Amino acid sequence: MLKAKFGPAGNSASFYAAGHKSTMEAFGWLAEIGLDAYEYQAGNGLRTSEATLATIGKKAKEHGILMSLHTPYFISLSGVEGEKRLKSIDYIKDSIRAAELLMADTIVIHSGSAAKISREEAMSLARDTLERTAEATKGTSVKLGLETMGKVNQLGTLEEVISLCKTAPCFVPVVDFGHLNARDVGGVFPDADAYMRVFDRIGEELGDDVARNLHCHFSKIEYTSAGEKKHLTFSDDVFGPDFEGLAEAIVKYDLAPRIICESAGTQAEDALAMKHSCLNKKG
Repeated sequence: MLKAKFGPAGNSASFYAAGHKSTMEAFGWLAEIGLDAYEYQAGNGLRTSEATLATIGKKAKEHGILMSLHTPYFISLSGVEGEKRLKSIDYIKDSIRAAELLMADTIVIHSGSAAKISREEAMSLARDTLERTAEATKGTSVKLGLETMGKVNQLGTLEEVISLCKTAPCFVPVVDFGHLNARDVGGVFPDADAYMRVFDRIGEELGDDVARNLHCHFSKIEYTSAGEKKHLTFSDDVFGPDFEGLAEAIVKYDLAPRIICESAGTQAEDALAMKHSCLNKKG
């Protein structure tokens, strides 16, 4: 049995092309085509009523779709403006409340910027924000996921995320393989061993259970010397990364990640392609 779960970030173009108009309809459609996860997108802010969020959560549960939520992009863990940085804690609290209504087990938070200050200063500010966040969110069962990022001037190398996750047990890494590939201008994941080094490193530092059950993002991403430029689709054969090595690692080591596809418009189809790749390797 394949333990890994797959799904899209938000609704794909094909979902709307099939005549659907509401996220309420997404979960039956996802289950029908063979997917089992969904990440609710609140990058531009949480604008949905609590009643609607609760209904969406019930619909997802009815169809066996595992839920997560991407928090607003304007959260700033390492912001130099103290008031804005601490306001981010309120946004995280709001995101946790939304996740609870959605019956989502994980929220995804961007790790912060290091564009105007040193990485050491940015990490210090981010740790302070996270310490305050952990104290302010005691009692929730929702995991607070810190995402690896794709631009060089952002916090979010694998080592930085692991270090930030050590702030408190509520924090877990969200590994975006496309981001890691883009920030190092490609060639990061040539084979299964390269992917396994990520799981192994997380296991060494945060425990095997965290490593085996990672929440992940995957897409092919165009990059420049500054890192991430834009998300692509699986039809790209230039930038990568290629998923086959990750599929091999998942099957060989019986890993159980949840992989959310962030392809540009084809996230449902590409999520399904990843699932089929794993199933084919499992035989």
